[in-house]
Amino acid sequence: MPTDLVFEKDSEGKIITTKPTLWHCHGSRSLRPLWALEEMGIDYDVVSMQFPPRINEPNYKEMNVLGTVPYFIDGQQRMSESTGICHYLVERYNHAALKIDIDDAEYADYLNWLYMSDATLLFPQTLVLRYSLFEPAERQSPQVAEDYKNWFWARLKRLDQHLARHTYLCGNRFTMADIAVGYALYLGVTNGLESGYSESIKGYLARLMDREAFKKSAAVGEKLSPFVHPELWTMRK
Repeated sequence: MPTDLVFEKDSEGKIITTKPTLWHCHGSRSLRPLWALEEMGIDYDVVSMQFPPRINEPNYKEMNVLGTVPYFIDGQQRMSESTGICHYLVERYNHAALKIDIDDAEYADYLNWLYMSDATLLFPQTLVLRYSLFEPAERQSPQVAEDYKNWFWARLKRLDQHLARHTYLCGNRFTMADIAVGYALYLGVTNGLESGYSESIKGYLARLMDREAFKKSAAVGEKLSPFVHPELWTMRK
């Protein structure tokens, strides 16, 4: 793997880390936990890879059978879901500033936004990407991409209504829910979907992207990104 880090391994040959370690591709869902780690200010390691790692990184699927990003190891804890990793981090390291406590009146809303970010706001974008970019030309489908673009925009209605009255999603402050939802909106911009954003959503995303932790984490791995450097593109090998 593309790292100078040397990892311990257990009796089954699985990596064990001495600090939270994230396998990351620039601009991918792994940006969520990377941004979270930066906001939390805890000591961590990051391994930057060329997208898609299932093709470009030898032996990556031996560690993560799905071949997806992110992949995360903290000691002997292993995770592959970006929002789940964010939830784990804020609870495991008890970062009060970024979480809503279980006894708080907004706890249910906090969890709902956290998981809506992927299941509702990111899923349609993956199909836009797949059928407009990732598939070979003969399998691309402008109609499918258009349909799921419109689906994504329609799923922004609740967020738009909420942001018309609030600066952030929960507790009148920046939380892990904002990182989760913020990444989905950022991906929409990189996919050219921001024309469907209301002024409230645009202002909210601008506030999030102006945070130093976002700026720092968003730049990590840029040199390995085929989206920035098309000559690196190997998706269709």
